Amino acid sequence: MFFELKKTLIASFLILAILVTGCATSSSSESNGDEVKLILAAYTTPREAYRELIPLFQQKWKEETGQTVTFEESYQGSGAQSRAVAEGFEADIVALSLEADVIRLEDAGLITHDWRSEPFGGMVSTSVVAFAVREGNPKNIQDWGDLTQTDLEVLTPNPKTSGGAMWNILGLYGAAQRGHVAGFTADDAGAQEFLLGVLQNVTVMDKSARDSIVTFEKGIGDVAITYENEVLVGRQAGQTYELVLPSSTIQIDNPIAVVDTYVDEHGTREVAEAFLDFLFTPEAQQVFAKHGLRSPDPEVAKTTAEQYPPIEDLFTISDFGGWKEATPTFFGDTGIFYKVLAEVQGIQISE
Repeated sequence: MFFELKKTLIASFLILAILVTGCATSSSSESNGDEVKLILAAYTTPREAYRELIPLFQQKWKEETGQTVTFEESYQGSGAQSRAVAEGFEADIVALSLEADVIRLEDAGLITHDWRSEPFGGMVSTSVVAFAVREGNPKNIQDWGDLTQTDLEVLTPNPKTSGGAMWNILGLYGAAQRGHVAGFTADDAGAQEFLLGVLQNVTVMDKSARDSIVTFEKGIGDVAITYENEVLVGRQAGQTYELVLPSSTIQIDNPIAVVDTYVDEHGTREVAEAFLDFLFTPEAQQVFAKHGLRSPDPEVAKTTAEQYPPIEDLFTISDFGGWKEATPTFFGDTGIFYKVLAEVQGIQISE
């Protein structure tokens, strides 16, 4: 089966990925009184937002406590990041793409508190599954049904390593299941047929949402299924591709949590919890919105409504029974995605 790796190889890859990003070991994050270090393990998409937010928090913490806080930052696909922490990467804070990747750390006994009791259920930002298309939209991609046209090259990441990829699959499947894809029946059979049609056009599956959009920026592919904010951030940086919002899509909810085992080992709980508190403030939420992420804060959402238009048919992970049900149903070894993928040949896959 595609993507099948033995557990030991997965662990080796993930730890190697962490080392490549230059992240610190657990001992380097301990507080020495005047200075404290936090390790942030995040998925790739909100990198620009955190690189603005971290200095704001550092200044705030210094003014309030006199203590200097430094950060070690690691960014990779959400699934890969979650597995790395579960395998021993001692992050104080995880900022991931989807709840399932936090559940993995709960199941491993690393997160023991009720992280969902934080504001907005522990979701620090939101987005939607959308499309990046070439300037002028030469393939006339307007909605999901256009992704099955002949001679079209589609990009979407690898669900083994990318939370964004999992959101993409559920977004396209849900839209078809709910009757928003012409030519396919509004049921599971029609949704699976549509999934097959799209996957037959997929040419590259990168390891993260950010890697996927970078591949698109290199001129590969006609359309990238991605986070809305990936397109917005790219355009802010001067890219000429365009954003297309489908009529029906899934809301992406991004959780953040303190990793209890490691903050207690490192003596960093107080500052880690303060950082999370800061990220839920209106000030920080405006920064997320500036970098293409929708805010779960209703008041901030009102002030950014022009930037983030409503979706005609917006559904959520609860429509799939939550991640505890959706993960095995779609992404287990015998799940819907892999059954359909088994019928498809020739995709370039990045593990």
